[in-house]
Amino acid sequence: MIDDRPNARQKKSLNVNTYPPDKIKIDDKVRFLSSRSSYPDRPEIVGVEETHMSWIFLAGKFVYKLKKPVKYSFLDFSTLELREANCRNEVRLNLRLAPDIYLGVTRLTLKENGELAIDGSGATIDWLVKMHRLPAEQMLDISILSGKVEHKQVETLANLLVKFYNNAEHAEISPETYIQGFQYEHQLNRSILENPIFDLDDGRVRKILGDVDEFVHDEGDLLRERVLKGRIVDGHGDLKPEHICLLDPPVIIDCLEFNKSLRLVDPFDDLAFLCLECQRLGAYWIGDFLVQHCAIRLTDGPIDRLFAFYKIFRACLRARLALAHLLEPNPSEHGKWLLRAKQYLDIAEETNISLIPQGVQ
Repeated sequence: MIDDRPNARQKKSLNVNTYPPDKIKIDDKVRFLSSRSSYPDRPEIVGVEETHMSWIFLAGKFVYKLKKPVKYSFLDFSTLELREANCRNEVRLNLRLAPDIYLGVTRLTLKENGELAIDGSGATIDWLVKMHRLPAEQMLDISILSGKVEHKQVETLANLLVKFYNNAEHAEISPETYIQGFQYEHQLNRSILENPIFDLDDGRVRKILGDVDEFVHDEGDLLRERVLKGRIVDGHGDLKPEHICLLDPPVIIDCLEFNKSLRLVDPFDDLAFLCLECQRLGAYWIGDFLVQHCAIRLTDGPIDRLFAFYKIFRACLRARLALAHLLEPNPSEHGKWLLRAKQYLDIAEETNISLIPQGVQ
């Protein structure tokens, strides 16, 4: 909860002559958006959450997302124009699975007297994605942990995903480009997972990474076949339980909007990610049901070995991203991220492609 009592820094307006609109610091924007008095409906409290790429403000019935002015190899939010384009793209893409949740894009403005405002009359200094706030207790991850997920809810979610993938835009991608994407990401996985500072089980990590390499080298035709059959679509790309709300009907938010190439997936790669995360939370049955249901209704499920590859690859990727938190300056929650990485590797080891006979459907 944010302390909304005025202080010297909050009461002092920004001087537009000292701070031109394109030079307003992110800290000033965050401070303004953290205050309940900044919003037209004056929410009782404003919750603030930070991610690698955004600041998120839970303001009463609404959520506002502010992109950080960051640039990585896989995204670029470094200019006002790029952040606007990304905000608009986020709304457009997420309307596919959450049509009543995303309300649009609004401006963060700076008045001539140096005061910030949401959608005011001054110069636009940043852009915000505005959404309806979802009930936390109905998010799939929370529902799993509280043991409140019903079979009918999962069936309804499966039907939503079937409709989404059937209507999704088919990707213009070559088989070799598709395979190269896995190879590139797996090189990054290896660079982190084999880093001796994490003191992981060398033998286990080597075996898991080797299984992925061997599959791509020896059975890459299974991946090529998915492309040649037109199975690769513009999907969600970040399908995990905390992005799914079990409303009636369910909604799915936060697709991977900032990089289309990372969003071009086999639907069963998307589902393998969700299956992985549900299993980590102790609800293997949810992922298993979703995969079986979608395989029947999409009539194009991959063979078991390919699905196992997708799941192991995603587990390695998620383990890498968990450990990457510990490579940041002044990392926090060291134990949490190391444990998370080991949980993913446990699932990868348990899945074990080599135990599935070739050609098994």
